[in-house]
Amino acid sequence: MNIPHQRMPTGLCLVTGGAGFLGINLVRSLLARGVPTRVLDIAPFDHPERNRVDAVLGDIRDVDAVDRCMRKVSVVVHCAAALPLASEEDIFSTDVDGTRILLEAAERWGVQRFVFISSTSVYGIPDHHPIVETDALTGVGPYGQAKIDAEGCCERFRQRGLCVPVLRPKSFVGPERLGAFELLYEWAWEGRSFPVLGRGDNLYQLLDVADLVDVIELCLTGERETVDEVFNVGAAAYGTMRENFQAVLDRAGHGRQVVSLPARPAVLILQLLETLKLSPLYRWIYDTADRDSEVSIARLRSRLGFVPRHSNREALQRNYDWYVAHRSEFHGRSGITHRLPWKHGALALAKWLF
Repeated sequence: MNIPHQRMPTGLCLVTGGAGFLGINLVRSLLARGVPTRVLDIAPFDHPERNRVDAVLGDIRDVDAVDRCMRKVSVVVHCAAALPLASEEDIFSTDVDGTRILLEAAERWGVQRFVFISSTSVYGIPDHHPIVETDALTGVGPYGQAKIDAEGCCERFRQRGLCVPVLRPKSFVGPERLGAFELLYEWAWEGRSFPVLGRGDNLYQLLDVADLVDVIELCLTGERETVDEVFNVGAAAYGTMRENFQAVLDRAGHGRQVVSLPARPAVLILQLLETLKLSPLYRWIYDTADRDSEVSIARLRSRLGFVPRHSNREALQRNYDWYVAHRSEFHGRSGITHRLPWKHGALALAKWLF
């Protein structure tokens, strides 16, 4: 599908979390299509596009700030979220209460559409694949449960007449993405091997952020009865976990290979390190790393007519190239968002074994 020929919204688009990884990729695409854009984020909008957007520094949990931002808005794309490394209190207050506050304001101001970015973490650790949108929701940890609760808020407002497309993307990568993926990119750049739990022959689907942006824009432009639904979003072409990691090592060009680790002992060690707060890897990451992880995109194909363009390999290598070009900008910096490296903890020592 050729997204640039779709008719984009003529009114103001509010992007929550617009300073973040997904947010800035979406904002750039909207600006390229001539869509007037407002950003609401708790972090400063420090991108080169700051003079081309209405950037508001604020918290989605602040009712007054949200109400002010919603004025004159036609459509909302809700990307803001407290990620799994945040405190449980922040996760629920941001991801659930913040979503409800935004929906209430959108309803009050007559917003036409409200696109919510959920997560495949709502499926927990499934016993079958590929996962379809009607499968049971069993979140792992506060983040997974908060996304389920936030989707419940969306459904209530959909029943009240608001158009609320809900997207459940796989882990997405691309320009501006760091977070847990920075571990892989750093080790590859330094010429190290990289470990995989078990044999690494489990299928593991990812997603390029450019494809996710295209789906968001389809939800802003498609017929209401078509888009007012829940959609899985994942790469159409993907391989195994070993192939995913090896694609980055190959791009680095040092001739290094993926190394298998016994899954059970490695998981026990990662559990201990997480408990001691010595590792950035949380349960949903290491509990699914040696299992198949794929969602069906049949609904995305049939209802929106969209097939993601980028394979896992292309998405990871594109992200790695961005990392190499910008790595010096993040020296000594860390955080809990996707735009910053996560603190390596004990894993900073583990890399010397590879």
